[in-house]
Amino acid sequence: MSAEPADLVFEPLASKLLHEWLSRPHVAEWWTPTPSLAEVEQDFLPSIVGTVPHRCFLAIDHTAPIGFIQFYVPVECHHEGWWLDEHDPGVRGIDHFLADPGQLGRDLGSAMVRAFVARLFADPAVTRVQVDPAPANRRAIRCYEKAGFRAHREIDTPDGRALLMYADRLMY
Repeated sequence: MSAEPADLVFEPLASKLLHEWLSRPHVAEWWTPTPSLAEVEQDFLPSIVGTVPHRCFLAIDHTAPIGFIQFYVPVECHHEGWWLDEHDPGVRGIDHFLADPGQLGRDLGSAMVRAFVARLFADPAVTRVQVDPAPANRRAIRCYEKAGFRAHREIDTPDGRALLMYADRLMY
């Protein structure tokens, strides 16, 4: 199954579904530690209902939910120790995963990222989009490369070492 960006839609996501997906081994490998349902609700519910600037979405291909994607504003994460070198309020960061391990390696994740980044760039205030996969997460890095991201440098984050990657407006 290879989705085109036009086939994908993004809708608000339920915290119970997110919790179940975060518990799946192919997701938990990179999203550790696996949170409890109460932790998911505490950490993600404001993003799901839109009471904070960053937002979480359910990615849907035709009518089937396929994964999770979120965006955040890096300059608004300084108080948490994130992105201290970023000062451009137009930069957005994203995180994503596919829910079904059987869909990995089929370019569906890249299509999802491309469609979501195009949606972000529809806002003229967005200047750049960044991602920060673990350097050992070759599947995620390749997904982001296929979606138009380029590696910038390795960095240290509150979650450990990461590869900072950027997609610029000109690529979209």
